[in-house]
Amino acid sequence: MDLYKELARLRCFSYADMVQLCGSEKAADWQIKTYLNRGYIERVRRNLYVVISMETEQPIANRFQIASQVTQDACISHHSAFEYYGYANQVFYEVYFSTCKNVRPFTYDGIEYIPLPKTSAIEIPDMNNGVRVTSLERTVIDSIFNMDKIAGLEEILRCLELIPSLNEKKLLTVLKAYGKKQLYQKVGYILEFYKEDLSLSQDFFLKCISCSSSSKTYLTQEIGENIFHPKWLLYAPKDLKQLINKGVDYDDVI
Repeated sequence: MDLYKELARLRCFSYADMVQLCGSEKAADWQIKTYLNRGYIERVRRNLYVVISMETEQPIANRFQIASQVTQDACISHHSAFEYYGYANQVFYEVYFSTCKNVRPFTYDGIEYIPLPKTSAIEIPDMNNGVRVTSLERTVIDSIFNMDKIAGLEEILRCLELIPSLNEKKLLTVLKAYGKKQLYQKVGYILEFYKEDLSLSQDFFLKCISCSSSSKTYLTQEIGENIFHPKWLLYAPKDLKQLINKGVDYDDVI
């Protein structure tokens, strides 16, 4: 059972991991087949396996550990990163992860795993528990950039209300990596409503303004009952906090 103990330490492992532990592909193939038949492991997707606890008969790895092992560069991101940090307003049955590899979405144990293109490798700390996840600052920027595709404005705002503080230097590092002027506008506009709660200085917003586009734009792709904010050259709701405090569904507002 020494091999099982070694796999249990990994929690989730690839075919290449098994080959390395067994010493050859032939031995790895036999061991995987044997352990699958005995119920010691389960196949998550092609070449990816999770170890099953002999006590609970449930996967030892959690959803975040599984997603982090889909590819060598996979990392938990967007709304799933908010969930990992404990700042999500609700639990989703999807796990978003970013990777440079071409991976198809898949489902395992009732959870849908959804890959997204990784923009860069900055601000992705290894949590030393088998999880790679975008930093809180990068999670905020990634989520705002993709808010029309993932979670939506209201859910992002509710997550922001749970965050105690943000590091503005890290925020600016991620924004610089994106290199998109309109993103500075959107981030500056949204975070300004939470500047005191998140301990952001005026210098941060001045930097966002100086790097913003000189063209008018919309906060989201949806165009509805917005007003124009001259400071940010942005068409957006008048008061984001009021939008949340009233419990209004953003989809109904716009």
